Amino acid sequence: METMNYSIIRYILCRVIEFAGLFFLLPCLVAVIYQEQEGYAFLLVAVGCLLLGGIGKHWKPKSKVFYAKEGFVTVSLSWILLSVIGALPFYLTREIPSYVDALFETVSGLTTTGGTILTDVEVLSRCTQFWRCFTHWIGGMGVLVLILAILPLSGSYNMHLMRAESPGPSVGKLVPKVRNTAKILYGIYIAITLTQIILLFFAGMPLYDAITLSFSTTGTGGFGLLNSSIAEYPMATQTIFMIFMILCGVNFNLYYLFLIRKPKDAIKSEELWLYLGLMFGGAVLIALNIRDQFDSVYETFHTALFHTASIMTTTGFSTVDFNLWPEFSKMVLLLLMIIGACAGSTGGGFKVSRLLIVIKSIRNELSYVVHPRSIKKIHVDGHTVSESVIKSTQIYVMTYVAIYIVSVLLLSLDKFDFVTNFSAVAANLNNVGPGFSAVGPTGNFSQYSVFSKFVLMFDMLTGRLELFPMLILFSPKTWKR
Repeated sequence: METMNYSIIRYILCRVIEFAGLFFLLPCLVAVIYQEQEGYAFLLVAVGCLLLGGIGKHWKPKSKVFYAKEGFVTVSLSWILLSVIGALPFYLTREIPSYVDALFETVSGLTTTGGTILTDVEVLSRCTQFWRCFTHWIGGMGVLVLILAILPLSGSYNMHLMRAESPGPSVGKLVPKVRNTAKILYGIYIAITLTQIILLFFAGMPLYDAITLSFSTTGTGGFGLLNSSIAEYPMATQTIFMIFMILCGVNFNLYYLFLIRKPKDAIKSEELWLYLGLMFGGAVLIALNIRDQFDSVYETFHTALFHTASIMTTTGFSTVDFNLWPEFSKMVLLLLMIIGACAGSTGGGFKVSRLLIVIKSIRNELSYVVHPRSIKKIHVDGHTVSESVIKSTQIYVMTYVAIYIVSVLLLSLDKFDFVTNFSAVAANLNNVGPGFSAVGPTGNFSQYSVFSKFVLMFDMLTGRLELFPMLILFSPKTWKR
């Protein structure tokens, strides 16, 4: 068994720290613009990160041998490290007096979960609100993917890093070089973000609001600037949010196909049509169930579609308290919450691509029972799904269920009811944000104990990193020298 290459992990972690220092400069700029003293906390952490990362990167790795194991460990430790550092400004400004709460808020932001411990977000300074929403944008596409896009890293470890951080059952390169693939993905990501900022600005939203809320939307995170999420914005503005939530829940590889003028290949995507079908189908079912609560058919369907889009893309924005909806509507939302968005998107959840593989696997198994001699392969978009992908999907399902059960069991040590705990795990493991009952759209996670908050933080990180990069940290064989 290969020993762990600690030197390359240390080197990449130092680069992550250095990048974190650069990230903190943006809220510093916001603090200067709005003349806020809280900016000093961001500046202090930025200088510390730049010094520490700058010094650490000069110790070049002894070996560049890099296997999948190192990729998983590096990605997991990078996200944990960035969360620990990212929580410091919240704590130093005393806007979140408890470091555990500050860490929860940061993990929720970076994993694009959007669950909060804050009871009043409107009292936060502008620079802190900016950082809070910006964590969504950083985590949406992934910090390691950003580093791959910018730094001239070379060697086999590029693909291991991207596979460990990118959501979905399988990850491939859009172009021969991994670095160029990362550049393309971030180019598309930035273009979508800028487009939303421009549309929101021309819709009458202040530029600061347009920028921060676009970070929350394209990162499919859901942190807002108001306690009411985005309920106070006009319906036309809400429609812009809804459109971009849907767009960011789509596999970004499809946008690349449009860029290279292969729209037919993108439109033929089975995952895309299942994603849209589930979302709009869920909206119709909910609209029929809540039709008595609104004045018009348009308002009813708009509200239903907005929330199916918000929940399925795991963004978590809300315009009404869906916790008050009938049980049928809440069950539809719960199912969409678990399914989640497409692979290769900024959304979380189980992923539509995995659901597609599971459905086809069940169909093949039923066919085999009826015709034992028949041998059928699973095909998606005309391509045969390899046995390794099918096996990894099956293992993912079992692992997901196991983590879910254990998490609910651990949360039950607190005083909350089953619906609260069950939906809290669903919301955090699938990176959605709001759940039901005490953790619904008008609630938060502040009342959970410190132990439960760490359980939920583990769920958030595990869900964002597709389970195994986090779980591998607990295997003794991983750390063998």
